[in-house]
This record gives sequence, structure tokens and C-alpha cells, in this order.
Amino acid sequence: MKHVNEKCAVCGGELVEKEVEKLLRGGNHMASLKVSAEVCLHCGERFYSPLTVEKFEKIENELESGDVDHFQAVGRAFQVAASF
Repeated sequence: MKHVNEKCAVCGGELVEKEVEKLLRGGNHMASLKVSAEVCLHCGERFYSPLTVEKFEKIENELESGDVDHFQAVGRAFQVAASF
């Protein structure tokens, strides 16, 4: 964990640079990826670089259009009814 000199824009807490898992959705598809983010130690808010956000948008567009052949499948997701 690398400490960042800036403060959290939400609560003013201390930020550290960490690798985090981000879930992206588009259409009926979902992707999980690990990225670097600045994370607040107080409130947990995550801050991503502009380049990372651009990559998120590209991946979400690919998921939405179904262009997922170049992604690695890691399983299947299921929705379970809440009434049990």
C-alpha cells in the first residue's frame, strides 16, 4: 500500500494506492478486472485515473454490444428469486 499525499474528496480521509477488483456491466454481461485505485482509508471511496475510466467505458461498451470473444470466461452467473 502506497500512501498518497492527497485527501479524499468525499470525507477528507487519507488515501492509499491499492489494487482493487472492479465489476463492470453491459447488457447481459459482466466483467471483473483488477486495477489500481486511490482508496480512502476512512470511507472506502475509490478514485480512478482518467485513463482507467476510459478503459472502463470501452469494456462496458464491448459488454453491451456482446463483443466479448476476446475476454476470458471464468464461470457463469445466475439470478436467484428472493422468495425462498
